[in-house]
Amino acid sequence: MPRLTALLPLPPLALPGLPSLPALAALPSLSALAALPPLPFLAALHAKAAGRVSPALLKATALEAAILAGHLVLYPSGIAQERRAAPVQPPSDAPRLPSEGRPPVLLVHGFIDNRSVFVLLRRALAQDGGRHVESLNYSPLTRDIRTAAELLGRHVEELCERTGHRRVDIVGHSLGGLIARYYAQRLGGDVRVRTLVTLGTPHAGTRVARLADAHPIVRQMRPGSAVIEELKEPAPACRTQFVSFWSDLDQIMDPLETACMDHPDLLAQNIQVTGIGHLALPVHPAVVTGIRQALDLTNPGADARQNPGGLTVA
Repeated sequence: MPRLTALLPLPPLALPGLPSLPALAALPSLSALAALPPLPFLAALHAKAAGRVSPALLKATALEAAILAGHLVLYPSGIAQERRAAPVQPPSDAPRLPSEGRPPVLLVHGFIDNRSVFVLLRRALAQDGGRHVESLNYSPLTRDIRTAAELLGRHVEELCERTGHRRVDIVGHSLGGLIARYYAQRLGGDVRVRTLVTLGTPHAGTRVARLADAHPIVRQMRPGSAVIEELKEPAPACRTQFVSFWSDLDQIMDPLETACMDHPDLLAQNIQVTGIGHLALPVHPAVVTGIRQALDLTNPGADARQNPGGLTVA
């Protein structure tokens, strides 16, 4: 079985020229509001004060600001839940839709965000061999990761019933990845989730969350929270395979490596992305390519133990 890292000939992730990113003003992501002040350039100012400004940080910060501005424009279009056709009940003698082939893909956004964050990713996945792609909105008033994971589980069951597939793939950005992991690891969702791809998800908790701990779900993203501790518990029978993309310039992850999955019972591949920040992870063309390739593999985490460091894209 080919290695995931061998199938990721990704281009450099240094900031591309702004014209090279199509519809940059429409690039999504408000998930940076997941736990700190929403202005991404604050990280650059802090770094400058500490004498750590670099060209890579300045480029990444400029891209983060552009993506945030674009997503503020797109955000209202994603507030409403996605419309879905009602499940069609086939005749009793009709064959079920085949469960083989590519499973449906479900996209789960981050905190105080909505499905508009995935505009570009969804388009790319849908064009990739006709994948069935849907997004799930959960309320910004949701107070508990466990509750959100139960909602996700109900939606996954409905999606499987509607499409005739036994399993789905999930891509989760930021908090969305943590919700999906809780569902797969703690609520028996591994029966339904084949592959979970997380983008900038605080698997071990992030200290930045203390800056916005007035919201209960943000407090659950702290290191040592009850939810984070539950995810450290044994999970020997978990069948879901995990691929975690983490960035060396992610302003939301503190420490940066908290976005890596490190669990002895889980089959996980960590992929380091160099040169972009938190908001760019569901948007940058190279990461989108990596997500598509990960979902194309039957067993994307199979080589994780032989290659624990994952892939650095430089």
